[in-house]
Amino acid sequence: MSGNKIDMQYTPPTSDTIQTKPFPIRGERANFVNKPHVIAMVGLPARGKTYISKKLCRYLNWIGINTKVFNLGEYRRHATTAYQCHDFFRPDNIKAMAIRTQCAQDALNDVCQWLESGDGEVAVFDATNSTVERRELIREFVVQKMGFKLFFVESVCNDPEIVEQNIMEVKVSSPDYANMNKEEVLADFMQRIEHYQEKYQPLDEIHESDLSFMKIYNTGEKVLVHKHEGHIQSRIVYYLMNIHIVPRTIYLTRHGESVMNLDSRIGGDSDLSDRGRLYAKALSDYIVEQDIQGLRVWTSWLKRTIQTATDVKAPQERWKALNEIDAGICEEMTYEEIEEKYPGDFAARDQNKFSYRYPRGESYEDLVARLEPVIMELERQGNVLVVSHQAVLRCLLAYFLDKSAGFTDPIAEENRENGKHFYENRSDLGIEKKDELPYLQVPLHTIIKLTPVAYGCKVENIRLPIEAVDTHRPKPKIPGYLEERFKRKGKNLHT
Repeated sequence: MSGNKIDMQYTPPTSDTIQTKPFPIRGERANFVNKPHVIAMVGLPARGKTYISKKLCRYLNWIGINTKVFNLGEYRRHATTAYQCHDFFRPDNIKAMAIRTQCAQDALNDVCQWLESGDGEVAVFDATNSTVERRELIREFVVQKMGFKLFFVESVCNDPEIVEQNIMEVKVSSPDYANMNKEEVLADFMQRIEHYQEKYQPLDEIHESDLSFMKIYNTGEKVLVHKHEGHIQSRIVYYLMNIHIVPRTIYLTRHGESVMNLDSRIGGDSDLSDRGRLYAKALSDYIVEQDIQGLRVWTSWLKRTIQTATDVKAPQERWKALNEIDAGICEEMTYEEIEEKYPGDFAARDQNKFSYRYPRGESYEDLVARLEPVIMELERQGNVLVVSHQAVLRCLLAYFLDKSAGFTDPIAEENRENGKHFYENRSDLGIEKKDELPYLQVPLHTIIKLTPVAYGCKVENIRLPIEAVDTHRPKPKIPGYLEERFKRKGKNLHT
């Protein structure tokens, strides 16, 4: 056995051998930012800056760092309808340049106001920032005036095929090109890029030696890091070094129905039920029908996931990080037993399910931290089938679908009430989606197919025709109250 892998002949651990985490404090923050950060993108248009911004925002929100993207193009479209064609971006277009400069200042003001309010921790300034002069203005405002940390991320791409692909996949749907066909969009946008190239000055470690930055070449082919500062910037560098744009599909599924599912017990390390074994066969048949090239299969160390994947014809790896959430002293109990024996804990978990930690066990927040290496490796991989557990897959889904653990944005709420700010739909910014993660529906005997697209993931639920118990308990209206239907043995289970 080595690393996260275990050979097929090894017997997986039982619930008695799985280590618990006896933390003395429940629900503390796993990640803390002691000084606000601004991440400023750099690069020519169609180099993936918005793609990187959105992915980075999604990742940081997922690990508990409240992050928001401020896209300069949105500010420009909100400020003016003057854009008719690429001429708007000509360096000698004085009127348009004044509009663009004012929009950049407005965006930076919003960035710093949001961070200064204490609600935000990391702001991503998604713009070209393609001149030394602009970057110096950003540094003076963010670092010298506000006292925040600043990190530039430049996306460099010299591959014309990648640039054209980006234009055709993303820019054709831009509001700038609402009434143009694809060929017209491509021609206009290529000329827009030429206007930027006239003034473009890449980040330079000699002439801008006082800046902290990283440069990403051709979507990850090469990475250069210059003077990164501190833990948060290190996390950002590590994450961005692992992402890629190669087409692939990720399949997520829970194990087949287990014996403990039938008894309404949580945790444990039981075998599959008869219906669970039927699902294992159906899953194998489905994978054969899909003919997935280069597929890899990941399971937890627990018997029910290994048994579910046993007939799938693909290389398999066992990840202890994919084990179900550790319920500590509540392992192998029913919800009715927990409510009766530990009524205070039962109610506390209902009140804040994400942060609540089972005594001598884990919280969802712990689980997110445990799964971070899995996310990093999933970002590096091609086609993968992950066979795991309900709480684990909730956390993975929350990452890929940008679901929040519980952030709210008071400024956004106030602005919406007062009719202010152009961000009318902020669901893609990792906020205003309170309590979604711990209550995501992940039914048994269902394959969740995730296909990464431009700025997110296409999701498809494939229900295989094998009956199973319903294990989903929605957020209760009254914390600590176990609805009658969850008390009926063999009907429901929830982790």
